[in-house]
Amino acid sequence: MPSTSTEAGPTRVLVTGVRGKTGVPLAELLLAHPGVEVRGGSSDPSSVDIDGVRPTAFSWDDPAGWAAATAGVDAVYVVRPDRADAPELVGALLAETSPGTRIVLLSEQDADYTGADGWAPRVERAVRDSGRTWTMLRPSWFMQVLTDPRFYRDQIADTGQLPFPGADAQLAWIDARDIAAVAERALLTDGHAGQVYELTGPEALTLPRTAKLISAAAGHPVTHRELTIDEAVEGSSGFDRFLFALTFERVHAGSFSVVTDTVQRVTGRPARSLQAFLADTAPTLKRTT
Repeated sequence: MPSTSTEAGPTRVLVTGVRGKTGVPLAELLLAHPGVEVRGGSSDPSSVDIDGVRPTAFSWDDPAGWAAATAGVDAVYVVRPDRADAPELVGALLAETSPGTRIVLLSEQDADYTGADGWAPRVERAVRDSGRTWTMLRPSWFMQVLTDPRFYRDQIADTGQLPFPGADAQLAWIDARDIAAVAERALLTDGHAGQVYELTGPEALTLPRTAKLISAAAGHPVTHRELTIDEAVEGSSGFDRFLFALTFERVHAGSFSVVTDTVQRVTGRPARSLQAFLADTAPTLKRTT
């Protein structure tokens, strides 16, 4: 069933990472509500160009600026910083907010995979222990990584390959716009306090099946190329390498294969399929030569 929550009245929302994959669609959804002020948190406020968003200086590297960014806000969307000190940083940020502030954390599906003392659970614990009203979002892999040049777009468009260490694993890819739609409800309406939402698309797909769907949308053959985890993380180092390797290990373990109906229950409409996402974004995947 869709959420039966009603408008609860937060009017000032800080969106950290406002230029990110979930930040942009979330800001646009929030702005559609009359009277809602959206503060777009960015380390470079001059780059925030979403109509109606108030550019706001926010950087995980500059705690001195957090008090100004959070002053007077009613809710905060926290995009988890993927760095070793994230548990401490998130806890310190929330300490800057007023006790009545709603917090929505963007975490990840199956965040408990590593056990209670793992990095991701410790980030979530910082939110739980903050004394603020909280909601956790635990999404599967974003569909947007397939169309992002920093991830897979160029390999798909230029080489016709999807290089991914997945073996026979399945992924329940989710559109970041659906994550944003759930975040919108949690930030602005009642009924989500203390909820942990595992968010996925409508089906789990193997990587060869994913490549086949991309082929149909892109108009040229795309095949899955299996990599080892070591090959996939080549070139990275330090905590980034650890986190990438752990993420692909979890792909192999099936962490991202579980399908939920949470998007529909919270928003009242089904999660978008990969086919629908690719239909929207096909031009970015076509060959450039």
